[in-house]
Amino acid sequence: MEARGRTLLERLTSEVLVFDGAMGTMLFQAGLIPGACPELWNAERPDVLRDIHRAYFDAGSDLVETNSFGGTRLKLKAFGLEERCRELNAQAARLARSVCPPDRYVAGSIGPTGHLPDTFEPLGDTPAELFYESFREQALALAEGGVDLFAIETMMIPDEAVLAIKAAKDAARLPVMCSMTFQYDPAKGVDRTMWGTSPADAAAKLVEAGADVVGCNCGDGGPRRVPAILSEMQSASATPLVAYPNAGIPKIVGDQTVYDLTPEAMAAVFPAIVAAGARIVGACCGSTPAHIRKIAETVRRPSGA
Repeated sequence: MEARGRTLLERLTSEVLVFDGAMGTMLFQAGLIPGACPELWNAERPDVLRDIHRAYFDAGSDLVETNSFGGTRLKLKAFGLEERCRELNAQAARLARSVCPPDRYVAGSIGPTGHLPDTFEPLGDTPAELFYESFREQALALAEGGVDLFAIETMMIPDEAVLAIKAAKDAARLPVMCSMTFQYDPAKGVDRTMWGTSPADAAAKLVEAGADVVGCNCGDGGPRRVPAILSEMQSASATPLVAYPNAGIPKIVGDQTVYDLTPEAMAAVFPAIVAAGARIVGACCGSTPAHIRKIAETVRRPSGA
């Protein structure tokens, strides 16, 4: 494992590190049109990406994610950009790396493809080999651009997550962080992925596949469901945990999606998230550098302060 990646994992034994916040939210604020390809801005609007990464570092992030969530060939194909996979991912990594302070880190974002592996019967629509090849191609490009670790995120079924983990591990000797997204069922009082996997079962499968850090991100329950999710995951895994929930529950106001948690309200939940075992904390959809600043202040506050 490369030195910076090893250092990051070592720090998790004694520190809580702060992730960044939403990329999509910031891109929409900068003028990205809904339905357009965010990754194309790595080539066409690099100044915007550098500014977003810099804003999160300035807010207190120890690590930021590349603008490559939908950067697999399988996902880029919808925009006719599949042949630019290597270019757009490598550029995403270079942009984050260019503004990264010496003691901070860059995580290569790898999101779901929008397809289901054929191992997921009877709904699978894509051979597992194509998933693996697509994830490996993306991971190789992100490593070429200079990421310190991979952040496989917002996964809904372990089958796809496992393929992504194995592909990333084969692509480069870098740590792999993998997070699932869960929905809360108030009638049953449980958190499950869209396809019914529990946090404990998900954690066990991710670790078996080789993940160095596991956890949850996004999700419709917001930060208040995270402690329960992490507690379940911790019961099935001894690996460090990561959590970066949405800024509350999304609501449609006019033609915009609005999230209801202010930076102060969101940060107030993070002591419980850290107490549940999180070693990397941040925020997802609807969050901004203001949210990260408050989260960083909260988790770095001395006990009893």
